[in-house]
Amino acid sequence: MRQHVLITGGSLNIDWVIARCARLDGYHPIILDQSPPEDRAIGEYHEVGLSDPDATRAELAEILRERAITRLVNNVGVVKPASLEELSLDDFDTVMTLNVRTDAQCAQALMPGMRDAGFGRIVNIASRTALGKECRTFYGGSKAALISMAKTWALELAGFGITENAVAPGTIETTAFYRNNPSDDPKTRAIIDAIPTSRIGTPDYIANAVSFFLDERSGFVNGQALHVCGGLTGDHA
Repeated sequence: MRQHVLITGGSLNIDWVIARCARLDGYHPIILDQSPPEDRAIGEYHEVGLSDPDATRAELAEILRERAITRLVNNVGVVKPASLEELSLDDFDTVMTLNVRTDAQCAQALMPGMRDAGFGRIVNIASRTALGKECRTFYGGSKAALISMAKTWALELAGFGITENAVAPGTIETTAFYRNNPSDDPKTRAIIDAIPTSRIGTPDYIANAVSFFLDERSGFVNGQALHVCGGLTGDHA
């Protein structure tokens, strides 16, 4: 039977590499995003604005109408960087709706099929910023929520054969990173120099971690947050 993996986001950078890795692992990626992936052949693409709960609900219902999906990667997200004094409360709603509500909504929709199958894998894409980073109040808070949700769902769903874990990327080379950290800014150089491995990570490192959690053989790893950050969390142990 064909095994599917639902990926929120999936069209660019880490998203797309996760989808590509999933395909190489033998899964059929189903991508939910508002823009198409770089390579439309990477999987099954569904256009949906995930910030809209009604549109998301309708799309999930359509996707699940004739099939159960037992693997989920909650990846979609938005940053909205700002210092405390510059925070916009409208941005709070934007970040929490897309980064947190979407994850819970997708997990809730797929959970009955996983429960019936006696098997499931859910992976939340969190971030090292959950441990604290300047100008990331809402984003870091949302990613901390994803780690907490992973641990909570792990307790609730383990009896059904469903595992829930989080991957927390550190500094990864993406268009979003350079949009928020211009390459010619000394602060950007300082961010990269602070990484113990002395280099910025690539999306492949994140996709590899996700691949591990999605595997059937990872069924005894549950409720964990794996930081893929070149060692940056060493002082937070």
